[in-house]
Amino acid sequence: MPGRGAWLHPTPECFELAVRRKAFGRALRLQAAVDLHAVAHHVGAHPQHAVVALAPTITSEERSNAHEAG
Repeated sequence: MPGRGAWLHPTPECFELAVRRKAFGRALRLQAAVDLHAVAHHVGAHPQHAVVALAPTITSEERSNAHEAG
C-alpha cells in the first residue's frame, strides 16, 4: 500500500492520544490490529498503551450478533 502513512509528534502524550482515538488504523486504512510496540518504544511511551491498539476492534454487527447469541 504505497503512499499511506501516519504522522505523529514523537512524544508519549501524542502517541497515547492517537491510540485512544484509534488514529493509526484509520490513517493507514487498516481493518486489522496494528502492532505499536516499536512506536511506543521509540517515543518513550509505556508499552501498556500499545496493547490497547492491539485489541481487535469489534464492529457493531459483531456486537449485535454476540448479544443475540448470548
